[in-house]
Amino acid sequence: MPHDHLKTLLEQRWSCRAFLAAEVPRPVIREMFEIAQRTASWCNTQPWQVYLTSGAATKRFAEGLRAQAAQGAEQSPDFEMPGEYRGVYQQRRREAGYALYESLGITRADWDARVAQRLRNFEFFGAPHVAVITTDRDQGVYGAIDCGGYVANLLLAAQSLQLAAIPQAAIAMYSAQVRHFLEIPGDRLVVCAVSFGYPDLQDPVNQFRTSRAGSADAVTFLDD
Repeated sequence: MPHDHLKTLLEQRWSCRAFLAAEVPRPVIREMFEIAQRTASWCNTQPWQVYLTSGAATKRFAEGLRAQAAQGAEQSPDFEMPGEYRGVYQQRRREAGYALYESLGITRADWDARVAQRLRNFEFFGAPHVAVITTDRDQGVYGAIDCGGYVANLLLAAQSLQLAAIPQAAIAMYSAQVRHFLEIPGDRLVVCAVSFGYPDLQDPVNQFRTSRAGSADAVTFLDD
């Protein structure tokens, strides 16, 4: 049944943090984006535009971004970052972080190792392909919401094609560098990136999985 296929994709999908160097064939990449293009959007505006790097371009992109992050360059996100995580949101965030560091044997006191792992974000975790998702500036938050749906479907499309991927909001913190490298016009806002390729299943960082709350924690029924 179709719903079983979707359920399986959602259950099996995970965020990959170590990739093999091998590039994905272009026809497979095109199929992934064709699938994601079916995403629903407000008034069917389809506000997403994607800038895709591969191979040597990805490496140059990573070198510039990592240098910015390592030097503590001023961040320039196009969307305001969360001001604070409270309650259950902070709890879930910490749980994911602890699981990540535990999988790598990084202790809370090993600050250098924690910084090095954080900088891996800006190396795209070694992925050969990076898709930067942008939205139409004039559509504001609603365009960004539509792009969120597009990202979710892009991740499932990758999973359906036996690829690994990871959504990366960290890339958007340096939107000025991203905009310069990719020559993104001023009428576009940087939402996030999705790095993808073939997973390195031998790397311990790919062994842990994050948890999910039950639907009862997210859905309120009003019947009367």
